[in-house]
Amino acid sequence: MTKLLTILFALLLLAGCSSKPALPTAGVDLAIKASQVTVSAKPLNGTRVLWGGVIINTTNLTDKTRLEVLAYPLDSKQRPQTDQPASSRFLAYQPGYLETADYAAGRQVSMVGIISNIEEARLGEHSYAYPTIEVEQLHLWPVKSQESDTRLHFGIGVMFGR
Repeated sequence: MTKLLTILFALLLLAGCSSKPALPTAGVDLAIKASQVTVSAKPLNGTRVLWGGVIINTTNLTDKTRLEVLAYPLDSKQRPQTDQPASSRFLAYQPGYLETADYAAGRQVSMVGIISNIEEARLGEHSYAYPTIEVEQLHLWPVKSQESDTRLHFGIGVMFGR
């Protein structure tokens, strides 16, 4: 009986530690990556995708904000895995105004949106075909130093310092 209670307690503890992804994925094609969307991939327009990466540039336009993003693969929580190689770049259009100080270069974002177009633009000396998405849901990840310390501690006593 004690063994069964220990196992149940451990399972409850693990379930309490799990976290859900940042964005809902219902109706999202998780297989399509930004690097796969090219000029020849027009049939993908209108497809809902989940992409993320690191912001390169943020520009407020008349009625929306354009994010230029360096795409990275996402982990199980949908956070960009910046320890992996970047796969490509894409442009994301968010309706309304986003504060450029918050959505600054170097910040990580994940988003659900609809592939809308391919935009040709200059990237240094090269012409680059940016896949674009119209953002439906946007998640700005906290800076690593701002994340809470989620370590679990048990015990009785006094602790000084860190």
